[in-house]
Amino acid sequence: MAHIPATSLGSKSKKHFLGVPAPLGYVAGVGRGATGFTTRSDIGPARDANDVSDDRHAPPAAKRKKKEEEEEDDEDLNDSNYDEFSGYSGSLFSKDPYDKDDAEADAIYESIDKRMDEKRKEYREKRLKEDLERYRQERPKIQQQFSDLKRNLIAVSEDEWANLPEVGDSRNKKQRNPRAEKFTPLPDSVLSRNLGGETASTIDGRSGLASMIPGVSTPGMLTPSGDLDLRKIGQARNTLMNVKLSQVSDSVAGQTVVDPKGYLTDLQSMIPTYGGDINDIKKARLLLKSVRETNPNHPPAWIASARLEEVTGKVQMARNLIMRGCEVNPLSEDLWLEAARLQPPDTAKGVIAQAARHIPTSVRIWIKAADLETEVKARRRVFRKALEHIPNSVRLWKAAVELENPEDAKILLSRAVECCNTSVELWLALARLETYENARKVLNKARENIPTDRQIWTTAAKLEEANGNIHMVEKIVDRALSSLSANGVEINRDQWLQEAMEAEKSGAIKCCQAIVKAVISVGVEEEDRKQTWIDDADHCAKEGAFECARAVYNFALSEFPSKKSIWLRAAYFEKNHGSRESLEALLQKAVAHCPKSEVLWLMGAKSKWLAGDVPAARGILSLAFQANPNSEDIWLAAVKLESENSEFERARRLLAKARASAPTPRVMMKSAKLEWALNNLEDALSLLDDAVKVFPDFAKLWMMKGQIEEQRNLLERAVDSYNSGLKKCPNSIPLWLLLSSLEEKRKLLTKARSVLERGRLKNPKNPILWLAAIRIEIHGGFKDMANTLMARALQDCPNAGELWAEAIFLEPRPQRKTKSVDALKKCEHDPHVLLAVSKLFWSERKIQKCRDWFNRTIKIDPDFGDAWAYFYKFELQHGTEQQQKELLDRCVTAEPKHGEEWCRVSKDIANWCFKTDEVLKAVVKILPTPI
Repeated sequence: MAHIPATSLGSKSKKHFLGVPAPLGYVAGVGRGATGFTTRSDIGPARDANDVSDDRHAPPAAKRKKKEEEEEDDEDLNDSNYDEFSGYSGSLFSKDPYDKDDAEADAIYESIDKRMDEKRKEYREKRLKEDLERYRQERPKIQQQFSDLKRNLIAVSEDEWANLPEVGDSRNKKQRNPRAEKFTPLPDSVLSRNLGGETASTIDGRSGLASMIPGVSTPGMLTPSGDLDLRKIGQARNTLMNVKLSQVSDSVAGQTVVDPKGYLTDLQSMIPTYGGDINDIKKARLLLKSVRETNPNHPPAWIASARLEEVTGKVQMARNLIMRGCEVNPLSEDLWLEAARLQPPDTAKGVIAQAARHIPTSVRIWIKAADLETEVKARRRVFRKALEHIPNSVRLWKAAVELENPEDAKILLSRAVECCNTSVELWLALARLETYENARKVLNKARENIPTDRQIWTTAAKLEEANGNIHMVEKIVDRALSSLSANGVEINRDQWLQEAMEAEKSGAIKCCQAIVKAVISVGVEEEDRKQTWIDDADHCAKEGAFECARAVYNFALSEFPSKKSIWLRAAYFEKNHGSRESLEALLQKAVAHCPKSEVLWLMGAKSKWLAGDVPAARGILSLAFQANPNSEDIWLAAVKLESENSEFERARRLLAKARASAPTPRVMMKSAKLEWALNNLEDALSLLDDAVKVFPDFAKLWMMKGQIEEQRNLLERAVDSYNSGLKKCPNSIPLWLLLSSLEEKRKLLTKARSVLERGRLKNPKNPILWLAAIRIEIHGGFKDMANTLMARALQDCPNAGELWAEAIFLEPRPQRKTKSVDALKKCEHDPHVLLAVSKLFWSERKIQKCRDWFNRTIKIDPDFGDAWAYFYKFELQHGTEQQQKELLDRCVTAEPKHGEEWCRVSKDIANWCFKTDEVLKAVVKILPTPI
């Protein structure tokens, strides 16, 4: 017996699983059935939620399914799906529930991924583009490969091109179908030739030629002798062609007989008008049917059903439905009216007649019945029948009266006011048709029946005014207010003022004035009266009710006779909307109540002067002197009056008196200007020398002194004068401009630039100085420098319309429109920008747009003379004589005073006597046409 080691015996008796870790999910005792159990007292299961379930006795299908799931999990979590950086490609927690925290985490990671993607997006796209270009270079398209051969095609001649074979020519056909035979139809001209030297018109059917003609072999085409008659075949062919052509053309050279409009109309009638889904129609039908069956006494359901069928093109079904609805609901006027609408006119009359029998008190049905009648006589008969059933319907009475002549209408209205005694319209209509005496009686009866309506009272006042009883108008209006108040009617001030405006429009001026006088103070606080009445007058003037506005001003002036502001507003109102006589009468009253108001005196004198009454103007100014001694404005007005009428000596004497009694800067300036205008330059300079010593800070004196010296060609002295003026008045922009202009005139561009630079330092953010600097560069030919300056200027003054207007035309033509849009965004209501846009449209020959923009410009700023001048030049080129005259009159009325080109002409001493129209025409001559 062999010796067996002790170790082998020990290992044989030892179990193999001892000392080995328990497998995952091992639960002791599960194999022998010792599992946990639950009772009612337990809260949860005895087994842990993470325990492996015991599915030994589960059905085979469940086991297979679980095994597949485990295999999938293993595939997701095996080493092949593991990456050191990313981890497992599968989800480790796919079995866990997806809650709010997971969603928030996913959103955060997604935002991070998106941000990281955006960081490298540009680089990635650039790299993709480079890769694509490299790929195209390595593998070019077929089109690119043949591009050099295409370019060589220019050397191919027309003959070579014509000899190129077509795709699919005879050689290719033979290759595709070598057995195919080609037959060529033989023309009639060959067949009708002299065959064999003889003239023949037939072919023997048994000959080979007959087989060449398609269709000849068909039985019945041969003559009894077996020959084929060629002429008959040709005639038959021509006849057949003519029949086909006659089907599509008429006797007029080839015109089609198909009417395109009628054809389209027929097609339209075949197409259903409803373009929606057919299923929606079916659902709607089903729903409406359910509504009708559930509640057959509901008229809207029947109407909706009928309209649905009408929309889908089934009009007859719609008519049948609506008539059934009328049978079920014979007292519904909506159903009957819908039925009448759906029926043709003749049938509709019968439907409406049936409706009137069922509902004889329906006004709408009777009116529909009258509308269906074509003759006036029949309509009258319908209305009278309706009034028998409904005598208290105001609508029916009014419709019936409109069809009658005045006499019959009067009879009808007398009956109508008996039946409808609370209808104001019927009473007033009757009063208008009656004579004066009867109208008064009618209105008195109306007041008795309707004591709370103001229209009856105002109509009575208009009646009295129309018949010359002016004294009764104010009494009636006063009685109206007291009567209405006694009957508990609130006096609404706005409604009464509106009534006054209506009275003015109807021509009842006295009635309008009486109403304004009676109600103007109603409901107005003591301290608000002045402003409220001024607002009322402005509102009336805007509405075109000038008499109402005049009445408001008259009442306000009677309450506030010493208020200069009201007198001025009234005077301007009369100037704009009244006559010269009314203005002068008002101004006489004004200066009597406000003698210290210089403006009122000057307005009166100017009105007389414009009317050509110079002595009267002098008289007014002399009275003004008495009331306002040593008044500068009155002195200067008197001087202007004399100088405008060529009374220069009187003007000199007046100015000498003014300098002695009221030596103001303006008086000194006007004195020097008069001598300058009369070409007495030495006297003017001596006056200015004295003036600048007394008033050194008055810039206009320095300007005039420099300009006179320029005129005398004393340029160095002019420069000294401007520089001296700028030391005293560094904020005077015109002085800086005059000095820079003078330096530019002397060809010293550097000095001109330096002057404007100093001016901008003294006066920052001033667009006029920037504009002058830009134009110096443009005049010198330095376009790039001008553009640079313009950019700096727009940064310094971004809302300056003058700069934007210049910038538009600095651009090349294609970019001007874009620049104009930018300018309008920055300065939407600036007249300079609007003028530039108008000129832009003018250069593009957009006539109507240009006219509209010019109108906008002068409406925004009527004092802007350049806009008027360009507009007038535009109308001279593109407008009618009527348009030119209207524009000239508007300009004279507006009296513009400002504008670069306008001031260049109006301020020229040679044009010192020019009136507005003369200045306008002079400016037009120097303006360039926009290009």
